[in-house]
Amino acid sequence: MKIPALEIREVTYALNGRKILDRVFWKVERGEHWAILGPNGAGKTTLLKIVCGYLWPNGGGEVRRQGEVLVDLRELRRSIGWVTSALNYSIPRDEVALSTVLSGKYAQVGFSVWRWEIPSKKDYQLAQQHLDELGCSGLAQIPFGSLSQGEQQKVLIARARMTKPYLIILDEPCAGLDPGARETFLASMQTLGLRKGAPSLVYVTQHLEEIMPVFKKTLIFKEGKVMACGNTEQIIHDRAIEELYGVSIKIVRSHGRYWPICR
Repeated sequence: MKIPALEIREVTYALNGRKILDRVFWKVERGEHWAILGPNGAGKTTLLKIVCGYLWPNGGGEVRRQGEVLVDLRELRRSIGWVTSALNYSIPRDEVALSTVLSGKYAQVGFSVWRWEIPSKKDYQLAQQHLDELGCSGLAQIPFGSLSQGEQQKVLIARARMTKPYLIILDEPCAGLDPGARETFLASMQTLGLRKGAPSLVYVTQHLEEIMPVFKKTLIFKEGKVMACGNTEQIIHDRAIEELYGVSIKIVRSHGRYWPICR
């Protein structure tokens, strides 16, 4: 029997008497790449925190990760990578990119070498490989603080891959990027998602046009509830996006991507 990588069963979460998540069902099979689409305040980040074990569903429900209801939190956070722009500000500005990637193996923020756990030559090679696969071959010795925002995001994805996670969550990674940097970053996500043996990717966004063709599945989230869930090409249409954002929209599909145009 095939065990899902992630299964959310009737999860509810409340804060100060208000439901942030309301009976959420969601399942990610191994090897699937998902987009989560929804406006600010929809509950997307709360859902991610529950997936990664930073919050518990205090209103009921359960989370199964690789078939397990409860797992060791340290191991959980090594097996699910969460890439968020908030981490950018915690990385030492003068730390070179290769060291930032290596720090992921030890769940460090700021790379340190301990006498009892010295990185091997293979570790360095793997860190460089992850940079190479994201088109960042030349960034290894550049200080993290000198990188562009898009380059920093790629380095953090390489960092997340050091523990060989089965799932990587990308929490609005294009926020603040200019159009050119955004398209370069999105192209690298498309390439990574198509790579054999890549972890499942979950890409969280407010912007329809950021959903690359590799994300065959989409979860549409509104006001803490699942509005639609399934094959991307079936659930993304004019009526659904109009309901989600409350404006009249026509969707133009081009090269496997979706572009909203206000009517």
